Amino acid sequence: MVKRVFFVPGITCQHCVKNIKRAVLAVAGVKEVEADVQSKRVTVAFEPPADERAIRDALVSVGYPAEGPTGA
Repeated sequence: MVKRVFFVPGITCQHCVKNIKRAVLAVAGVKEVEADVQSKRVTVAFEPPADERAIRDALVSVGYPAEGPTGA
């Protein structure tokens, strides 16, 4: 399993966290999602067929463009 951390500057509240988790968990192959309001980071554990682009696309689809990822 691969873990990546995405910087998502638009995270401002727990409602954002719920939206992000719901969208990213819908990507096939994503196993875990953690989002932190204070650090504005989303950590995602995934395996194929999920990839970094699909995760970024899921974030954009709910209004949270991401920078990154970086390794976790």
